[in-house]
Amino acid sequence: MNQEITIARVYTLEGHDHLNQVLDILRDEENILGATVTRGIAGFGVSKEIHTSTLLNLSLELPLIVEFYDETDKVMKAIEKLKNRLELKHIISWPAQAHIEQS
Repeated sequence: MNQEITIARVYTLEGHDHLNQVLDILRDEENILGATVTRGIAGFGVSKEIHTSTLLNLSLELPLIVEFYDETDKVMKAIEKLKNRLELKHIISWPAQAHIEQS
């Protein structure tokens, strides 16, 4: 079964205490279909400060990406809640098609 969905990505850093709050909002409050957290080994944002996991420059603020998907209306509502409640500023989204098989 093909389904029109929207995928969103939230960019944040470890140590900012956002991860559990983001997952709680997505799972418990917005009932989003699925989410995955990826931990980056290096990255930079608007400040251009590089966050990395090299032994010479071990950062406690490694990049985290929370990616989630669902129907467009649900994703947009979740994005607004994340932005307003947690003041997350780096969120992107795009349309996609899910190829979901029901068991």
